[in-house]
Formats: sequence, C-alpha cells, structure tokens
Amino acid sequence: MPNPKRITEKLFQSPSKYIQGPSAIQNAAKYLGQLGKAPLITCDALVYGIAGQALIEALEKANFNVTYNQFNGEATSQEIDRLQSLGKERSVDFVIGVGGGKTIDTAKAVADKLQVPSAILPTTASTDAPCSALSVLYTAEGAFDQYTFFNSNPSVVLVDTSVIAKAPPRFLAAGMGDAVATNVEARLCTHSPNFGGGLPTEVSVAIGEKCEEILFKYGRQAYEANKAHAVTPALEAVIEANTLLSGLGFESGGLAAAHAIHNGFTAIEELHHLLHGEKVAFGTVAQLVLISSPTETLDRYISFMLSVDLPVTFAQLGIPNVKDEELREVARRSCAPGETIWNMERVVTEEAVFSAIKGADAAGRDFIARTGWKKV
Repeated sequence: MPNPKRITEKLFQSPSKYIQGPSAIQNAAKYLGQLGKAPLITCDALVYGIAGQALIEALEKANFNVTYNQFNGEATSQEIDRLQSLGKERSVDFVIGVGGGKTIDTAKAVADKLQVPSAILPTTASTDAPCSALSVLYTAEGAFDQYTFFNSNPSVVLVDTSVIAKAPPRFLAAGMGDAVATNVEARLCTHSPNFGGGLPTEVSVAIGEKCEEILFKYGRQAYEANKAHAVTPALEAVIEANTLLSGLGFESGGLAAAHAIHNGFTAIEELHHLLHGEKVAFGTVAQLVLISSPTETLDRYISFMLSVDLPVTFAQLGIPNVKDEELREVARRSCAPGETIWNMERVVTEEAVFSAIKGADAAGRDFIARTGWKKV
C-alpha cells in the first residue's frame, strides 16, 4: 500500500534561494553573507582547482573566516563524522559543499549534524542532489547504504554555469539521465507521501512535466554546447532542469522504480564506475517496461537517452555477460522494505522487477537494431 498512514496533507519544499548564471562564484559573498562569516568548505582535490580555490579567495576578500578541508571521495557516515568534528572545533556557522553529488550529500549531512545552514555550489549538472533535504549514503566500498533526511533544505544553491560548461559532457548527460526519471517516477506517486512526508502538490506535478519538456527540447543541443564549453541558452535551460526542476520534482513529487533499481545496481561491482544518472537512465527504461508502456513510449525515451550517450543495454552499462543470479540480487535489493519502488500503485514482485530489467536490455537492443542507431 503506497500510503499506509493515510496522509491527506499536501507538501512542497525547496531551498530558500537558487541562483544560477555565468561567473556566479565571483558574487558568492553577496549571496552567502546572510548565512554567516565562518564557513566550513569541503571539496575534493580536483574540484579545489576548478572552483574551490576561487570561491575561497572571493570569500576571504570579503572578510570571511574560511575553514577548508578536503573531501575524501565517498559519502559515508565516517566522513560525515570527521567533518562534523572539524566544524565543531572551528565553530563554523555554515557549511559549503562544492563539487558533485557525493560531496554535496556529505556537506548537507554535516550541516544537519552541526545544526547550521548549508550552501551548495555544484560544479557539474550531473545530479539533482543540490536542492534536496536528504542525502544518499554509501559504504566505504561504494555500495548503497541508506537515505538520510534533514529538517531543512539547503539555504542557498549557487550554480556557476561557466564552471559547469567546462566540465566533461558526460556529467551533464548523467544529470539528464537522473532528471528524465523525475516525471516518469512522480506520475506514479500521486497518492504516496513524498520525501517531506506529505502528498505531492499540483506545482510538483507541473515541475516534473516542465523538467521533461526541457530535456526533450534542449537536451541534445545542450550536450553539444557543453562539448564546446559554450554557455548557451539551451545549456542554461538543461542545467536548471537537471539541478532545480529535477531536485524539486523528485523530492516533492516522489521516486518509484527507476531509483530503486539504481540502488539495486550498486550490488554489481562492475557498475561502480558509472555515474548515478547513467544507472538511473537504465532504471527508467526498466520502470517503463515494468508498467507495460507501449513500444512507441519506450522508443521516445530510449531515443532521447541514446542522443546524449546514456546506456540502454547491458553492453552499454559495461556488463554484457551479466548473470541472471546477479540481476536477481539487483531485483531483491530494488524491492527491499522501504525502497521507493513501493510508492507505485501496482503489484510489484522481485520476479517482475528481474524480468523488467532484462526486458529493458531487450528493448534497448531492439531499438538499436530497428533504427540502425550508431553513436555519432
């Protein structure tokens, strides 16, 4: 039953402020000053060179007392505890996460534990993590561990599109893989409590639909602009869809099978090199198969995914010889108690999910064979 507590209230939540544009980091002090003057900043070594150093310089120029500590690479409970201890020792008054999804999720969790605001500066548009009041935690080995939820969303999300335009296009495509699931999943969750604990509002439905509209309208164009490191209107639109619309849409609209199957896929070690959205994209096709979508619907989504080099077959995922017992373990984990797959208003079994995963691979291979699709 998708709503066992019979919740009737609708709920929508979001960050306090979302700012997006080229060279936004240069104006960071203006937007972050409201949160305090003593931030803890965390990012990995690569991101430090891309954006972290410039951010620190901009804040110190505005007389911020910055504490910087390098993110160790995995969003684990241990990493959160380590950074929390440092933040407490330095008496920081807010936390800034700079980088990708795992850095962002760690920063949000650290801020929650310290009971201070968080500010998020994504350096790729690869995930919808920046806007949400939850984090996905993993084990030290990279397997899915748990969702953890917070009382508030980030206070500020600052997106510098000139930084994102310089990131590898694969990250933008992965963000589209995550974002394209937003509407597909949310429309099956209309009677299920969302991540805020209430039912979806009409605005969350509209956001999911608009997110999908932008992706199909501008996705390929934005992907090509990213390859040229060009901040075009199409790229700006897709960055907003990946980051803001998908973030609001999934949190207030709800998740279903696509993300549950992603979580199940973390059981296969050969897939750990893939980005979150790349696995979610395949999970979206599997969900469409699971809910008996017609071939023309599958074709529409598969065509979009292939246009931005997202995987739709086992071979493209990098597991051409995956064994049935491995896929059964994926299905078992996808159907674990509390997983988002149970938000759907239909009968779900491990066997049905196993068959849908195999059916997604078959649908992808069939589309490629029928259309003669080749990577450009």
